[in-house]
Amino acid sequence: MSELTSRDIAHIFEALRKGLVPERGIDAFAVGIEARRAEVHRQLDLAKDGEGTIKFLRGGYGCGKTFTARLAILDAQQKNFVTSFVVVSDNDLHFHRFDDVYRKVMNELGTSSCPRGALSDILDRWIGNVEDALIDGGEDADADDFDSKVRQRIQADLDSATRGAVPHDFVRVVQTIFDLKQKGEAAEAGALISWLCGSTNVAASAKKQAGIKGEINSTDALAYLRGVLEIVKAAGYKGMLIVIDEAETILRMRKDSRHKSLNGIRQIADAAAEYHGLLWLFTGTPDFFDTRHGVAGLAPLHERIAFKSDGRFTSLRQAQLELRPFDAERLRAVAHRLRELFPAKDRSRLERAVSDVFIDRLVAEVTAGFKGDVGVVPRQFLRELVRQLDLVEEHADYDPSAEYGFKLPEPPTLRVEEQHALTGAALTAPDAEPDELVPQEDAW
Repeated sequence: MSELTSRDIAHIFEALRKGLVPERGIDAFAVGIEARRAEVHRQLDLAKDGEGTIKFLRGGYGCGKTFTARLAILDAQQKNFVTSFVVVSDNDLHFHRFDDVYRKVMNELGTSSCPRGALSDILDRWIGNVEDALIDGGEDADADDFDSKVRQRIQADLDSATRGAVPHDFVRVVQTIFDLKQKGEAAEAGALISWLCGSTNVAASAKKQAGIKGEINSTDALAYLRGVLEIVKAAGYKGMLIVIDEAETILRMRKDSRHKSLNGIRQIADAAAEYHGLLWLFTGTPDFFDTRHGVAGLAPLHERIAFKSDGRFTSLRQAQLELRPFDAERLRAVAHRLRELFPAKDRSRLERAVSDVFIDRLVAEVTAGFKGDVGVVPRQFLRELVRQLDLVEEHADYDPSAEYGFKLPEPPTLRVEEQHALTGAALTAPDAEPDELVPQEDAW
């Protein structure tokens, strides 16, 4: 378990109050997923050893897919990986356009020391290594032609690492970023870093300095990702983890976008082994994996990542890693961990007021409120728990055992899956067309 600061603890409870998964400190209350976490570690070890791999986290709403994926990000960074956490959206992320995906991946690029927007730091670290290698080889860092030799080495190293697959524009942009930083022109270098991250709002004057036009397109985006991956490893990192969260959002997209997005995932799965040191981690619901609207409708992808079980036994090492729903015991265990973490002024009073007996009652009432579906309640349960902890902390005369009674949140504050648990409402769009096989095509 990582050591938590007071800032980390404040972040945890502030996120839980909003019904969100905290971005750090979550290993402090990770309960009941030890075996699944170990399998993700095994995948990271494969990537560290030079394999390119892909894994799918499978589970219903409330199973902890986002939590496990966030935990994977933290674990990967502790293992010296560069990471990116991308949420599929039908508003600003069209998965069938890989330039969209690439832009999101790059904007969320993070390390243990730089949670977001880490490409500039990674480039600096790599170029520093290039310079050190030249100096170790006998070059004079003060010579007039040293920067020219760094530029040449940048191209040679990228061509060698990617076997010439990296686009020429990629190399020119990296070289120009180096030149601009050497001249102290940080703003201009920053503009080109933004372009390299997929931005479509870079001034033509900045692009002209690197001899490029336009933006990174969908066809080239995977090649750009390969170049970034090689820079990441050459900078001294063990590899890269890319999380694609809430892939089931694809099911709510228009038919043509859904088909292309599923084909996009197929292409990533087919090419994953070629990206040595990269682990892709997708999260999705059983509906996403098992229906003909989703993965099951695209035979080449379904055959490759199909989920299999033998009775109640499933292998954690197959392509889909199944997450089990919460049960009452696991909810209680998480509640106890959070009670221990809560920054109380009067610890003994907090533990008397939010006692084990009250936690048992809270588990029972929230679960009953959602018609006994304990698997769907974790988000609401944790919000209720934190609210009670807050009330005890803020009001000296507040007694949850006398005052508390669970009330269902208003429908606008419930997620679709929570409404489904209460009403049986459909999870997919009501006007969705009948299930049919997804046509196989190359989207990019």
